[in-house]
Amino acid sequence: MLVKKNNSTAMAAGVLPLASLNHISIVCRSVEASLRFYADVLGFVPIRRPGSFDFDGAWLFNYGIGVHLLQSEDPGSLPENKGEINPKDNHISFQCESMVAVERRLKEMGIPYVQRCVEEGGINVDQIFFHDPDAFMIEVCNCDNLPVVPLAAAADQRAPAVLGACKRAAAAVGVKQQQQQSSGGAVPSSAAPAAAAQRVPSAAQAPIVRVAEESTSHISCA
Repeated sequence: MLVKKNNSTAMAAGVLPLASLNHISIVCRSVEASLRFYADVLGFVPIRRPGSFDFDGAWLFNYGIGVHLLQSEDPGSLPENKGEINPKDNHISFQCESMVAVERRLKEMGIPYVQRCVEEGGINVDQIFFHDPDAFMIEVCNCDNLPVVPLAAAADQRAPAVLGACKRAAAAVGVKQQQQQSSGGAVPSSAAPAAAAQRVPSAAQAPIVRVAEESTSHISCA
C-alpha cells in the first residue's frame, strides 16, 4: 500500500516485509497425472518434499518458483473439464522465448488452447491459454514486451519506464529506492536484493535445486 506523506510517496508501515513469490499450491484429482503435466509439458523439476507430511502430494520447481501439488481428499468433487477456455479465469502466467515454439508443441501434444493478442501503445503481447489436468488455467505469453511502469512513477514524466516484465526485480529495486529517497532515508548499497539463479539437475541426478546469489547488476529471467 502506498500513502501520501509530505507530497511524496512513502511505503506504509503496515506492509508485510515480503521478498518474492515462493510457490503456488494446486489441489489435484490425481497427483501423478498433474506431476506428469507440470514436468513434461511445463518443464518443472520434481524436488524432495518434507517426509513429515501425512498426506499425498508432490513438489516441483523451476523458473524461480515452486508448484506444490496436493491430492484431493474428494477427487469426485473436482470438475473433470471446464470445457471452454476463458482467459479471464484464474490462472498463472509464464513468460516464454518463442510463442511459435509453444504453439507448435501444444499442437504436437494435442492440448487444446486459445490465443489472444493485446495491443498497448503500439506494443503487441501474444497470449496462449490452456488447462492443466484439473482445469486450472495456464497462460504462456511474451508479456516482457510491455514496460513495467509503477503508477506513482507514471505521474512523473521524468521517471523512465522499466522495459521488460522480466526486469521486475530491477523495477522493484528502483521503486524502493525512490520511496526511501522521497521519505528522506538513505539507500544502502546492500538494500538491493540479490537475484536468484537456479541450477536444474539432469535426469540422472538427485532432484535437488540449488540456489546461488549473483550480482544485482545482472538480473536473469528464467
